[in-house]
Amino acid sequence: MDPIGNVPVFLSVLKNVPVERRRKIIIRELLIALFILLFFLFIGRYILQSLQIAESSLGIAGGIMLFLIAIKMIFPGVNAMVIHDEVHEPLVVPLAVPLIAGPSAIAAVILLMAQEPTRWPEWALAVFAAWFIAGVILISSETLGRKLGERALLAVERLMGILLMLVSVDLILDGMKQTFGI
Repeated sequence: MDPIGNVPVFLSVLKNVPVERRRKIIIRELLIALFILLFFLFIGRYILQSLQIAESSLGIAGGIMLFLIAIKMIFPGVNAMVIHDEVHEPLVVPLAVPLIAGPSAIAAVILLMAQEPTRWPEWALAVFAAWFIAGVILISSETLGRKLGERALLAVERLMGILLMLVSVDLILDGMKQTFGI
């Protein structure tokens, strides 16, 4: 999850929505994202098993997705990462998925549970804590946008991108270690 990096995207997606509806939409999308993350936390490994996908493959794929997201955060271009129909109010896409509960967050919760399923209370608490912190930041997005300004938000997003890149490389290396038994 990258709530600080998502603040400008949320502001952009919700710019044509009446101000009094924005907070309700963000809360609704946060709840949808929490449901999706918890669903994959508890059911994801069974989906992997039924599709015969190895945990190492998920780790490598999740790391690659995270790496691509990190590159986009560090080097934002003219192409929007999220395209949204500005006529209709957003529902599930693009705010809940992929911005809050993105592919890398889903892959991470599946991997956590697949590797140590007995720690499910800790994983659920970690998902909830990360979701809560992201929620506080996203609900405050308009205030943050005004107080920090566009340049500061961009600087924070790039810093978060660098940290995300480090995490992505670690996921890829862990997946490769599992694959090759290193």
